[in-house]
Amino acid sequence: MKRLIYIIPITAISLLTLVGCNSAEQSTTETPTATETTGGTKVSATPGATQGGFDSLSSVVSKTKAAVEAGKFDTAQQEFDKFEDYWSKVEDGVKTKSSKTYNAIEDTVTQVKGDLKAKDKAKALKQLQILNTNIATASKG
Repeated sequence: MKRLIYIIPITAISLLTLVGCNSAEQSTTETPTATETTGGTKVSATPGATQGGFDSLSSVVSKTKAAVEAGKFDTAQQEFDKFEDYWSKVEDGVKTKSSKTYNAIEDTVTQVKGDLKAKDKAKALKQLQILNTNIATASKG
């Protein structure tokens, strides 16, 4: 009987500790994500985050364009390498809304990479302008 007096409080403390640990784990793992899946389609939980992605894409294109205009193709390539990081955050939404715009952006990105590698200033500037227009179209859609 004397052992029971010690076992009950120890059991109660152990259970409270386990419950406390479990709730702390849930609070760190239940943070809202940037996208939620609804019926197979990704929907942005925060519209500002998507717009921020498009703003970042436009910024990369502008910086790349400035480097190309200055004839600094190595800098332009380094800057344009950042494009994929930002594109990956918004490309699923663009593809869902308009596969035509998505394909146009993907094709133009490939062309820009080739033009930067070939150090073709005129073609690179033209493709960067097209890319900027496509990004603007995607951000509105």
